[in-house]
Amino acid sequence: MTPEERRALVGSLHASPGRIVLAVTGGGAAALTDLLGVPGASRTVLEMIVPYAGEALAALTAETPGPDPELTPGGGPGAVSEATATLMARAALRRARRYVGGSREPVAGVAVTAALVTDRERRGADRACLAWKRGDGAGRAWTVVLDKAMSDEAQAMRLRQDRSVADQVLRAIAEAIGLPHRRSGAQNALSQRNAPGPGGRNGVRD
Repeated sequence: MTPEERRALVGSLHASPGRIVLAVTGGGAAALTDLLGVPGASRTVLEMIVPYAGEALAALTAETPGPDPELTPGGGPGAVSEATATLMARAALRRARRYVGGSREPVAGVAVTAALVTDRERRGADRACLAWKRGDGAGRAWTVVLDKAMSDEAQAMRLRQDRSVADQVLRAIAEAIGLPHRRSGAQNALSQRNAPGPGGRNGVRD
């Protein structure tokens, strides 16, 4: 996604009905700046949360994530998993509903939990798990696997991955509030897994 495409998408979000609480951990934080950098953010954003430490993530979801199965053989659902992203999105939706009170204003919770390139050994792929949950009960969770070039310095690669994840977050917000959006060339930098439409296998419904 080019900077111009990004600003246009954020402008469309701000011009559309629907407000969100966004929860981000591990990657994609550039989306916060993207949303606030275009006039009209208060029409879209109720709250943005970065529960980076495990204790903060557990407090948000009210359920402590287990060990990451791709880091710890035999572990349960990990912090970077669709299950955790879904818990985050549901918690974000609860907060959004509380903020709008009895209003019929459409709201959604959007979340991402990511594992970007690191300076320590990790068996699992660099990836991001995203989820959204809407006030009408609809929702979705999916995973994107992030490409990486081994010749790149870790810091430079981490910044590129964070940018890619942030673009995915913006698209997730668009999907959550029902805004049609186009795929751009930037998505070629990501390999997406398990991402059927809202009615597919990974639909998230209560």
